[in-house]
Amino acid sequence: MNYQDDVYGFVTITEPVLLDLMASATLERLRGVMQHGISALIGITQPVTRFEHSVGVMLLVRRLGGSVEEQIAALLHDASHTAFSHVMDYVFDGHDSQSYHDEEKEAFLSQTDIPAILAQHGRSWRDYLHEENFPLLEQPSPRLCADRLDYFLRDAQGLGLATAVQVQTTLHHLAAVDGRIAATTLEAAQWLGYTFMDADDASWANFREVGLYELTAQAIRRGLEIGAITQADIWGVDEPLWVKLHAHPDAALQATLRLVSPDTRFAWDEANPTFLVSTKLRAIDPDVWLDNGCLVALSALDPEFARRRTAYLRSKQGKWPMRVIPPA
Repeated sequence: MNYQDDVYGFVTITEPVLLDLMASATLERLRGVMQHGISALIGITQPVTRFEHSVGVMLLVRRLGGSVEEQIAALLHDASHTAFSHVMDYVFDGHDSQSYHDEEKEAFLSQTDIPAILAQHGRSWRDYLHEENFPLLEQPSPRLCADRLDYFLRDAQGLGLATAVQVQTTLHHLAAVDGRIAATTLEAAQWLGYTFMDADDASWANFREVGLYELTAQAIRRGLEIGAITQADIWGVDEPLWVKLHAHPDAALQATLRLVSPDTRFAWDEANPTFLVSTKLRAIDPDVWLDNGCLVALSALDPEFARRRTAYLRSKQGKWPMRVIPPA
């Protein structure tokens, strides 16, 4: 397969197991699941699908010399995302961990075509359940890993925080060292560290987007309560679920759905909040590969970055008192 990716360019993929997985019904479903959940569907953020991200993570692992086994794990790492991606963490009260798809991964994959596909290639699907076994794919926060890097590099361009040249320059200055991803220059690490925080503030932990996620979660919970949607819809794709919610006549549901709009505003209001909500905060601390062969965290090399990262995380911790201001 000749695959054209927005971040990594033209790549030829020849491994049969990777080609079969990319063509699977399980991975195909992810073409209808937006990485940004509701904000992409209503036009606030650029539409990036979980399929694009999953293939992208695989391509980054590949670029860094990862094995076929790790590339398989990368392709499958987000297979168990529901419709609306991380919105579902708000539905099931996992705002801060945002790990619902990981918790459901084994049960979900067991019912898909993935076990049979991997068995045809002499592999067991259970070998790919635990992402921590694949260090290029996944590392504990705040380290770099292919998952974090791909969604960041993909989103940074759409958010207007990076040019294509900056992305390619950064990719050129990444290396796999002792099974971990590191920047090969201080400048590349600084660009990653500072711009990643900017992306978190602009989108992933943005005040308005978090408010819209919470409202969407309330609509989905109401839809489940009244039978407008079912669990099966949650494990489908975004747009049909959205259509079914809008088609139900329940007044409370429709009132909430009307608030899920780019025109809705959110105010910090400790005295009279509509709701209190928190979210997962993301701020990496990239390793830098020094000339002496050591890996050193950026925060140890750049005191200003360490100060800003600490201040940023502190500024967003805890429950946010949000007052919803409906569209005029």
